[in-house]
Amino acid sequence: MPRVLITGCSSGIGRAMAHAFKAAGHEVWASARKPEDVAQLSALGFNAIQLDVNDQTQLAQLAERLAHNGGGLDVLINNAGYGAMGPLLDGGVAGMQQQFETNVFSVVGVTRALFDLLRRNKGLVVNIGSVSGVLVTPFAGAYCASKAAVHALSDALRMELAPLGIRVLEVQPGAIDTHFAKNATEQAEQLITEGSAWWPMREGIRARARASQDNPTPATEFAQAVLNAVQAKHPPRLLRHGNGSRALPLLAALVPSGLLQKILMKKFGLNRLT
Repeated sequence: MPRVLITGCSSGIGRAMAHAFKAAGHEVWASARKPEDVAQLSALGFNAIQLDVNDQTQLAQLAERLAHNGGGLDVLINNAGYGAMGPLLDGGVAGMQQQFETNVFSVVGVTRALFDLLRRNKGLVVNIGSVSGVLVTPFAGAYCASKAAVHALSDALRMELAPLGIRVLEVQPGAIDTHFAKNATEQAEQLITEGSAWWPMREGIRARARASQDNPTPATEFAQAVLNAVQAKHPPRLLRHGNGSRALPLLAALVPSGLLQKILMKKFGLNRLT
């Protein structure tokens, strides 16, 4: 029975992937940060783990637990993450650090902690990126930068791990029907204050936070696409799935950057002060 570890399974695509892999016969180890979410995962029949993906002690304990429960690891899905929304300068360095710790540093940290187990089984690392790493928008600069970093890290890891028998698949979702927009909106509202220079453009900030839910693809459909890619005889290097996952990178590639910038500024209310 193939063994898969998925981070960030409290809800959304993480939870959907856990269900999809379990239904396909995988031994699923599902992690979440909050105890109540871990309890839910356990009740659903998963090997539930409480895990802060940036806690090195917890990661070491996880690797030891997996080793004592049957050896190696076939698939690691680095899914834990969130979307910081709002003007870059309002969020500041602290906001960037928090965004990168969860979305970027954890990819290296978790993979490093489980490296020996992956090498033992000649496993597959799946990094959940985003089309936002390809098409950069205003009011999501920290998030877009973090996902662009995931793309670069995935390319580097793919080359470095190949001689050791470990493969790397990057997934770039489009709009998926999850709680992402709700969480992003709540986070953005913490930065939207009258003291901000971008207060007159606050509706554009809110529009960007909601953008991930424009005609979203069901999370179950997305999870099945990831499962199919993982189970393929030769998994692809890159999987794009979900509304906009192909059109938006194409837009970034074909539309002149100056024109694209004007389009995005107009869309999110940055073409005028009110």
